[in-house]
This record gives sequence, structure tokens and C-alpha cells, in this order.
Amino acid sequence: MSKQTIRFACQNCGYVSPRWTGKCPECGEWNSFVEELVEEPRKKQESKGKKSDIQIVPLSEVEVEEGKRITTGIEEFDRVLGGGMMPGSVVLIAGDPGVGKSTLMMQLARDQQLGKILYVTGEESRAQVRVRAQRLGLKELDNFFVLAETDLETVAKAVSDLNPVVLIVDSIQTLYHPEILSAPGSVSQVRECSAKLAQLAKLTGTTVFIIGHVTKDGVAAGPKVLEHIVDAALQLEGERHYTFRILRAYKNRFGSTNEIGIFEMHETGLTEVENPSEIFLSERSYGASGSTVAAAIEGTRPILLEVQALVTPTSYSVPQRTSTGIDYRRLSIILAVVEKRMGIKLGGFDVFLNVAGGVRIDEPAIDLASTISVISSYKDVPVDSSTVVIGEVGLAGEVRGVGQIERRVQEAAKLGFKRAIVPQANFSTRSNGSIADSKLDIELLEVRKISEAVKLLV
Repeated sequence: MSKQTIRFACQNCGYVSPRWTGKCPECGEWNSFVEELVEEPRKKQESKGKKSDIQIVPLSEVEVEEGKRITTGIEEFDRVLGGGMMPGSVVLIAGDPGVGKSTLMMQLARDQQLGKILYVTGEESRAQVRVRAQRLGLKELDNFFVLAETDLETVAKAVSDLNPVVLIVDSIQTLYHPEILSAPGSVSQVRECSAKLAQLAKLTGTTVFIIGHVTKDGVAAGPKVLEHIVDAALQLEGERHYTFRILRAYKNRFGSTNEIGIFEMHETGLTEVENPSEIFLSERSYGASGSTVAAAIEGTRPILLEVQALVTPTSYSVPQRTSTGIDYRRLSIILAVVEKRMGIKLGGFDVFLNVAGGVRIDEPAIDLASTISVISSYKDVPVDSSTVVIGEVGLAGEVRGVGQIERRVQEAAKLGFKRAIVPQANFSTRSNGSIADSKLDIELLEVRKISEAVKLLV
């Protein structure tokens, strides 16, 4: 008989310890260790005299089968996947509770030509799934099948019997393998169940979507090996008080990780946003200080956003520094450059920086717009509302060039902006992404330093 041992596993990072520990030595999380009963398999007797079946071939002789992508009917979703679903792939979709993960998955059934879809739910009953389908306007669904089950072997048998095109598991934390003695949602259960689902996808050619929970830090819950097993890992983001949802890929074996999909949440489900720039600027305030329009690039898509700043005298001994939608460390660098290079002392002021619409932007091309917004709010002088600002700010106060400058400026011209402040480096014919010879219906003003941009705008 096999031997059973007790171990403790961290539910945050998967670290295994022979005894319980209050703080995980790997990730630093407190009270995250859970007891698990592990059954050690018996050692297999090595067979003697048998030849190995291992086949080693040169790479040039390996035959490649071009996989045909399957479109889901949701263009924003297909964009993030890299053009559609790959048969036999495993995709992890993580996000906060109530952000719309299950809703997005259920909306795949709107495309009746997609084929059979098996929805495995371990968190809801079949009646609850039916009610949600009616709310989304999905009434006659002959291709959508529901299985309320948490046993992985039962799910595998259902896939073998039904042979669906798409398998949706909601969620991986509720699924359990009967041979694993630990509770559902534990590190060992999540690891083994996801590995079995990946094996099932490769054998049957079914595309598997795994819905996963997130930790309090906003990352996918469970062991890190879960992200290594899947072919693509997507994150559905969105503030609870905003209607916009951003779908990002932070791993994709079959496509780019730079693309994003933008949706808007309604009572009838998630609606695709075809022109995000127009939506994000629809409520822009005109004639108010501290507001600047920036042009960002997410994947292959240019997006115009409003960067807002509020600089006000502080009533605390240590002034507040708050950023929403922009990295806090980037805000600290911008404020240090403004103080050092522009001579504006902000030590007695609270500074708040925000990207309107609940969007998070990580690229440095909005640095100059953030800088202009801070100075505009400090001086209480509004920025020209018909001007878009593009550029990265260096520590010496210089405005550095950015990539894909022509696409950014074209997006601004399409939305009716009259002027664009761009880095002088992007006018050089030798630099990457030059617009020196481009014919654009917008006035281009080149700047080398942030002081030049301030003179033009504030």
C-alpha cells in the first residue's frame, strides 16, 4: 500500500513545509499554510531488457500542422487571444469577483456557429446559470450545455461523451481530483486539476477556458505552476464603480501580450467598445486646469486619454501623493523632475494624479501629459483643449521620443484635435518612428525639454 504523509502548503505561492508556519518564508504571506494529506505513489519496478521508445529527430524533419483559429464572434476577445481560439489550447481567465468573467464566457454562446459549448459550474446551480442566460438575452441555446459538477473525472467523461468545441470551467478552485486527498482549492488540487485539463485539451482538441479567482493583490490565485501549465493567461480588470472592463493578456503562446480588449458592462452583459478614445474623452471637462489629453498605445491600438491632476496646499506634515491609473513610482519621478528642472516647489502641496475612466496605463509616453497636468493645476491655468500631448520625460527634464508616433497623431487628428506636442526626436529621419515626412492633418509642435512644452501650453 502507498504511504500517506502530512504536509503544509502555502495557498498564496505553493511553498511546501513539513510543519505549520505562521509566515511563509517564500512570499511573506501570513496564515496561508493549510494542511494537506499526500499519498506517495509506489515505486515502479524498472523493466529490464526493453528498448526505449524515445524518438529523437532533427528539427528540420519535424512536421508542422498549421492550427486553424476559431473566431468567437467577440472581436475584442479575439484580439486579445491573438486572432481567435486555438483548438486544444488552455486559457486562464482571472479577475475580481463580479468583474464579468462568467458573463464573458457565457456570451460565447451567442455565436451559434461556434459549436457545442460545455459549461461546468461548481459555484452555481443549473437554475442560476439559466437565470443569468436569460438576463443576457440568451434564450434559445441549443449549443450550450451545463454540467453542475466538481469531480474532475466526471467532467472528463462528459467531455468524452459530448465532444464539445469549448469547455468552460467555472471555477478551477471548486474542482477536485478524487485521487488527491486535499480539499478543493488547495495548491495540490489546483495544480493537478489544471494539469489534467491541459492533458484533456491536447488529446481531444477542445479549447478549455479556466476561470480563476484572484488574491487580494490582484494576481491569479493558486500556485505559480498554474500559469505555466496554461497556454494563455488573461486578466479582466475593472473598477467596481466604472462600467469599463479591460481584458489583458500577460501570457500568450499563440499571440501578443500587448493587446487589450475594452468592454462596457450593461444589464445585458459586456458590450464591445469599438472607439475607446471617443468614449474615454466623452466626459472631458473644458477650461479646467490640470487636465491634459495624452495618446497611449495598447498593443496595436492607439487610445486617447484624459490625464487629470490636482495640486492643493497640504494640511498634513507629510504631503499626500496619490495616483490612479498611473504607477505611483512614476508619479514620484515626475514630481522630482518638476521640482529640480522647473524650480516649482511641491513640498507643501498634496498631489493627486488620475487617468479618467478607470483605465491603467503603464507606458512612459504619457509622462509629458502628466507633467503638464501637474504644472497646470499648480498654476491654475487651463491647457488648450484642442491639443494632445505625447512624450516620455527623462530625469534631466528632456522629452524623449516614443514609438508608433504616427499612429498616435493620426488618432488625435481623427478625433478633431488641432495640435500635437511631440518629442523632437520623433522628427529625426534617423530615429525609429519618425514623422518628419508624414502628411497629417494636424499641427505638429516639437519640443526638446519640458520647459518648452510648458511655454506652449501653460
